[in-house]
Amino acid sequence: MEHIEQLKALGLFDARVPRYTSYPTAAVFTPRVDGAFQDRALGALDPRDPVSVYVHIPFCERLCWFCACHTQGTQTLGPVESYLESIEAELALLKERLPEGVRMGRLHWGGGTPTILPPPLIHRLAAAIRAVFPPTETCEFSVEIDPTMVDRAKITALAAEGMNRASIGIQDFNDEVQQAIGRLQPFDVTRACVEDLRAAGVASLNTDLVYGLPHQTEARIADTVEKVLTFAPDRVALFGYAHVPWASKRQKLIDEAALPGDLARYRLAELAAGMFGAAGLDRIGIDHFARPGDDLAQAAASGTLRRNFQGYTVDSCATLIGIGASSISRYPEGYVQNATATAAYKQRIAAGTLAGARGYALAEEDKLRARAIECLMCDFGLDLAVLEAEMGPQARSLAPELAKMAEAFAPFVTFDGTQVRIAPKGQALTRLIAATLDQHVPDGVRYSRAS
Repeated sequence: MEHIEQLKALGLFDARVPRYTSYPTAAVFTPRVDGAFQDRALGALDPRDPVSVYVHIPFCERLCWFCACHTQGTQTLGPVESYLESIEAELALLKERLPEGVRMGRLHWGGGTPTILPPPLIHRLAAAIRAVFPPTETCEFSVEIDPTMVDRAKITALAAEGMNRASIGIQDFNDEVQQAIGRLQPFDVTRACVEDLRAAGVASLNTDLVYGLPHQTEARIADTVEKVLTFAPDRVALFGYAHVPWASKRQKLIDEAALPGDLARYRLAELAAGMFGAAGLDRIGIDHFARPGDDLAQAAASGTLRRNFQGYTVDSCATLIGIGASSISRYPEGYVQNATATAAYKQRIAAGTLAGARGYALAEEDKLRARAIECLMCDFGLDLAVLEAEMGPQARSLAPELAKMAEAFAPFVTFDGTQVRIAPKGQALTRLIAATLDQHVPDGVRYSRAS
């Protein structure tokens, strides 16, 4: 209990901080950095360096109440087909600006629900992407999959196009919890999806769970974890539910009185994490788990783990090109986000302009702090000597801040003048600890809770 009280005193249950899938965060993006910046960044790419590609499919047949992603509902394929035409047009605009020879090292389809696409549209989209971004020999292609919106034909089509990693959204298998978040997904349907993926030869399976949901109890999350383990997933993401009804209006449908309290929420996370550890999965960063042979676990062990908009990754590409409404691109020079609303995105593309609507140009200081925060988030530590070798002598300028950080979060953080270490019992504070290096905290922005 003393340990919990120390975490509480340091702000774990009160603070709201970024998840740091980027630095600076999207909250500081500005319209001054737009398609023109994007145009220059694309032209400056070195074709010898593969790029990552993210494609956003914003459509869902059902809008889950807990979700805060940029999505929209549809019961017909008409809007989806129209949107796909805009994606193809955006790809054509990108091709005009890319240096000859750029190849794709990673491809991820997210949403929304990418598996809303029927097989003909799956093949059409995949072909359009390959025409602009030929894949490398080792290209990884991952897709977010809703088991209630996929069948064998869709899985076969995705596998034929090279999908070798599937990410299944589960959240929780309890009926009452599912009713409370507007996402009905029977265990048997999910199990059938997993079996179809395995039969199609998909090499790797990720599963996403969420703790802190309404009506969630320790017994219920334990039952969900036990069911998930029967799938033998290669990776698991265990995210804390971010209740942000001021940013996602659909979350107002969730009964706040049914949400677990601070301590209960923390215990849900610790219980699930303990069960995954007991099952032989390695803990990766603040919220992922992986089997020891998985490349995510190997990256964590070797110190090469990275973090981007999809969370923890082994993706080493310096550039990530986001395609579709609300997608964010990361270039060595900075970030650019496409127009968020689908209508605004389509309008820009129809006008023959790139869809970038806002972004942020990175200064050298930003790049240094971004890498330092990434080290804390991925490795629970930071070595100034290593950072200096990678980023230059300016890395040493962080030493006074690191000393203050260690003092503020004692006894969970230590700093010996060169190395920062976050103790295992303090790793729940990692986002708070990383936030001490954040020089861009805009007034009035409310982030998700730290716990």
